[in-house]
Amino acid sequence: MLKSLVPGRRFPYPKSVYAVEDCLRFVVGKKKDATILDFFAGSGTTAHAVMRLNRQDGGQRQCISVTNNEVAADEQAALRKAGLRPGDPDWEKCGICDYITKPRIAAAITGTTPEGKDIEGDYKFTDEFPMSEGFEENAEFFTLTYETPVAVSHNLAFRRIAPLLWMRAGAEGRRIEELPPAGWEVADTYGLLVDLDRATAFCDAVAAAAGLRIAYIVTDDDRRFQAVARALPGSVEPVRLYESYLSNFRFVMGR
Repeated sequence: MLKSLVPGRRFPYPKSVYAVEDCLRFVVGKKKDATILDFFAGSGTTAHAVMRLNRQDGGQRQCISVTNNEVAADEQAALRKAGLRPGDPDWEKCGICDYITKPRIAAAITGTTPEGKDIEGDYKFTDEFPMSEGFEENAEFFTLTYETPVAVSHNLAFRRIAPLLWMRAGAEGRRIEELPPAGWEVADTYGLLVDLDRATAFCDAVAAAAGLRIAYIVTDDDRRFQAVARALPGSVEPVRLYESYLSNFRFVMGR
C-alpha cells in the first residue's frame, strides 16, 4: 500500500493500516469526536487509519501526528560525503517527515501520488473502495521551532505561536493569525486578549459567543490576569499566555 501511495519511496517495516484501524475501532469506535495522538508517527499509518474510521461511520475524529525529520544512518553517510549537513534543504528533504509522513498523508486524502497520478489499487476488508477516491478530510502540517524568550515575552513571535493556540482550543474553526489591532479578538473556539485595558469588551464578546473553550490572556501581572479570569463565563478556561514557556526557560537556564 505504501508503495502505491508514494511510489519509489522506501520505509522500513510500515504498519498495516488495517491492523491499526482494528485497534482504534476497539478503543474509539463509539467516540466519533475522539482525538488520537500519535507521538511517533513513522509513515503516518495511524492518521490514515483514523480517516478510514471516519469514512465508515461519519465520525469527526482528529489525529495529531508528531515525528522528527530524522535521516536514516546509511543515507546520512552519503549526504555528508556530498558535503551536506542537517538543515540544508537537500538533507531535510530526505528526512522521514518530508520524505514519507507528509506525502503519504496527503496522498491518502487526495487519492493522488506526490507526482499527481491517481493511486492504483483498492482498500480491502471493512470498507472496500478505490484508493484514488481519497477521503473527505483535511490536514495541516506544522514545523516546531525554538523561539527566544525575549521574542515571546514581547509578543514578537505570535505568528509562529498562533497554530499552537488554535490546536490547544481543539483545532477547529477559524484561527487568529495576527495580533488583533483592537487589542482582542474572538474566533470560533477561543479568544485572545492582548490589551488588558480592553478587558471589559473582550469579556462581553466571550460571553456572547457560543462554543468558546479558552480565553488566552497576555499579561505578566498575576492580579490583572485573575481579575479578567473572574469576569469570564465559567465554561471558558482562562489561560495566561506565555507564562509556562518563559517559566520553563528560566528553570532550564537556572534563573
